[in-house]
Amino acid sequence: MAKNDLSNGSLKSYADLLQSKQISSVELTQEFLARIHRYNPSINAFIALDEAKTLAQAKAADVRIASGKAAPLTGIPIAQKDIFCAKGWPTTCGSKMLANFVAPYDAHVISQFDAAGAVNLGKTNMDEFAMGSSNETSYFGGVKNPWSFDRVPGGSSGGSAAAVAARLCAAATGTDTGGSIRQPASLCGFTGLKPTYGVVSRFGMIAFASSLDQAGPMAKSAEDCALMMNVMAGFDERDSTSLDRAKEDYCRDLNKPLAGLKIGLPKEFFAEGLSADVGKVIGNSIAEYKKLGAEIIDISLPNTGLSIPVYYVLAPAEASSNLSRYDGVRYGHRADSYTDLMDMYCKSRAQGFGAEVKRRILIGTYVLSAGYYDAYYLKAQQIRRLIAQDFVEAFKQCDVIMGPAAPSTAFKAGEKVDDPVAMYLQDIYTISTNLAGLPGMSVPAGFANSNDGKALPVGLQIIGNYFDEARMLNVAHQYQQVTDWHNQAPSLPEGNA
Repeated sequence: MAKNDLSNGSLKSYADLLQSKQISSVELTQEFLARIHRYNPSINAFIALDEAKTLAQAKAADVRIASGKAAPLTGIPIAQKDIFCAKGWPTTCGSKMLANFVAPYDAHVISQFDAAGAVNLGKTNMDEFAMGSSNETSYFGGVKNPWSFDRVPGGSSGGSAAAVAARLCAAATGTDTGGSIRQPASLCGFTGLKPTYGVVSRFGMIAFASSLDQAGPMAKSAEDCALMMNVMAGFDERDSTSLDRAKEDYCRDLNKPLAGLKIGLPKEFFAEGLSADVGKVIGNSIAEYKKLGAEIIDISLPNTGLSIPVYYVLAPAEASSNLSRYDGVRYGHRADSYTDLMDMYCKSRAQGFGAEVKRRILIGTYVLSAGYYDAYYLKAQQIRRLIAQDFVEAFKQCDVIMGPAAPSTAFKAGEKVDDPVAMYLQDIYTISTNLAGLPGMSVPAGFANSNDGKALPVGLQIIGNYFDEARMLNVAHQYQQVTDWHNQAPSLPEGNA
């Protein structure tokens, strides 16, 4: 990679430049900060920057590199989704409720990157409290898709997605509750991975639905995601859902050949609702895997169609509980005027939360109420078990499962914002893996024409068995050795759009 073309590099190429002293971390960081200043006013990917803090980290990284104590990500600028607490940084979760909150401690993910010597480039925009599929529910305004500014980037990790796609950062963190890494990865054309539930600590990650939320990497390539997973994954005793497992090297299998790999194609992923153009791109990707020696097996995940109704019972139920802490007492938005304690609660929450968050709190409270708990919440938990069992049976036949990550290319901003059901259906192919706790990822697979003729990115979803991230990354990496979709970057207009 040429020194004068720094924005489109890989994490490994940046590490090589830093180790060989061809560039300093300060210079690399300044390059990305300059791109942010140039393009972020148009895209709205970043909502918090602190150049003094960022450059101080970069200077410290240069000292570490000079002393010979650098780790693979030392000195590399990483953007952080604004759902992770970072000491001394605003941590808003995209909500008015936390618009003035400055975190007093670091999330586990943040401290892991700090220990690795990575540079915190800034906090990225997101759907409010991670509730959304388009990044249009943020209190700080919607994020624009860098491939077409009239389109959404996907959500809830839309700020991180747009930042990675527009090359405003070397890589970024995201969280995935029902597809919030994989769906924006598909819509913006980069690689995003949701790990097995419990592999990455949720400590300091502001909760939406505690049994579903999982942090993961968002980057250009599978190799980049593997390097990030080496930092992010690991046991954390402060998180009761963190799994006590030995550390893995997620890069270890990247170069294994794929001969003999069994790929399962669920018939439910290729039925009504999938755009024909997206289906064609996915079919071309499967053909590439056949050339690499993989065997294709038709499988069924019969309860896939139930995943959205199950999710929209369980996730709001957990959200209604998690968001009850925002009452205007200790932190968060407090109403300016109120008559008594109950009035303060009501007004603070009414003013602090946006429409989608209120909708989900109300749904969650309803399904948890005494008269409806058994009919809705308990029944949804039972169906969740059936969905997980579908995957158990499927993995008896295949090594990985493939299909689309999203049913269409990026849709226009405002197109689905008044139709919650249409918005929820954008996650039809991703939600079931969260319900089962399985790992899943999206890799760039090509471009499909939208209904007005624009060529927009399409993502291939790869789903693995529990703790099979290394194999998934190998499967993705080998595909990226014979295709160039992950290196494609949008052409960005200058100035505000």
